[in-house]
Amino acid sequence: MASDTNSRGRKRALSFASLRALLVRAAAQNPVPLLVLRLPDFERTAWRSGKPAARRLERKTTSAFLTAAANALRGGDLAAHDPGSDVFAIAMAAPARAFGRISPVDCRSVLERVAAALHAVTELRIETGWIVLQRFDPAASLEPEIERALERGARERERYEFFSTVGHELRTPLASIRGYLETLLEGDVDRDTAARFLRTARREALRMGRLVDGMFEFSLLDLSAGALLGRHCRLGEQIDAAFDVVGPGAAARSVAVRRANRDDATVALDPDACLQILVNLIDNAAKYGREGGIVAVSVEVRGDDAVIVVDDDGPGIAACNRDSIFGLRVRGPQSGSRPGTGIGLAIVKMIVERSGGQIRVLDSPLGGARFEALLPRADSEAQAS
Repeated sequence: MASDTNSRGRKRALSFASLRALLVRAAAQNPVPLLVLRLPDFERTAWRSGKPAARRLERKTTSAFLTAAANALRGGDLAAHDPGSDVFAIAMAAPARAFGRISPVDCRSVLERVAAALHAVTELRIETGWIVLQRFDPAASLEPEIERALERGARERERYEFFSTVGHELRTPLASIRGYLETLLEGDVDRDTAARFLRTARREALRMGRLVDGMFEFSLLDLSAGALLGRHCRLGEQIDAAFDVVGPGAAARSVAVRRANRDDATVALDPDACLQILVNLIDNAAKYGREGGIVAVSVEVRGDDAVIVVDDDGPGIAACNRDSIFGLRVRGPQSGSRPGTGIGLAIVKMIVERSGGQIRVLDSPLGGARFEALLPRADSEAQAS
């Protein structure tokens, strides 16, 4: 598309009424991609800072939109916005030279470039989406098509997050398997240790296979409670398994991972899901704690709940960040150059809450962060106590 780019600046955006009239003619000749960007925080700005501030923000955003459109679009493409609206629209109405139609890659590329320009100016959240109008009824409203484009964009983002999450879940067992195999290849382990490493690698390979087999129902982004409940596991067994999984990564930072107590409990949760909670929490503590430090894991029984407690001796987490760190792709201010995707803690929260439990962050007596995951105990054990 670069050769078709029209570099002439657009002085003003079309109104949506004008765009609608032009779309009727353009879509009668060729399918027209409709690209939509929405800044839902416009209204919040007006409410918090007043209408004059919101109007200034809108003028600045509109200017950035037109500049980005001039750089990304071709002569004949259309850019539209109504004053007072939080929606900006682009109709790629100019005929495509190659193959007679514009590809989805082109649509996404334009959306990304324009959205990046708007975000650079506003620092606000931007929703995007696109559809292809095969035809456009002269009597139809443009608003349903805008909503349809945004709904499609939301679905695309969900799919992206889904596959990112699956990749995150597969990366953990793969790293564990690779770490143990590399140690075995170095040949500096005794027979019993080698056998334990092989058993751990095999267990992680089997778990990875289960994740692959059930990744759509166990996606951890659209997780139903039924996928987790109806089974139970012993926390002590899962903690030992988690130590084996995170061992190579912790050793790379000289972090000692240990049990703070030997208490145990049976929880009403699928064993793989429980292991995922533990692996993500312990790996997070080992990654963000002090190099050469300590990660302590313990179990507490509180009424009908069993509590997994993970402590580290790192910088801790400020109170103002303790809710936001569980968001998808959110990383803490101390993340620095440490590897990570910002998905692990979001997965922990989703599993814990869908099992009927709670997750929270406190100050650790070790000086860093304490994560507490409250999980329902198995009915028989809770009743017995």
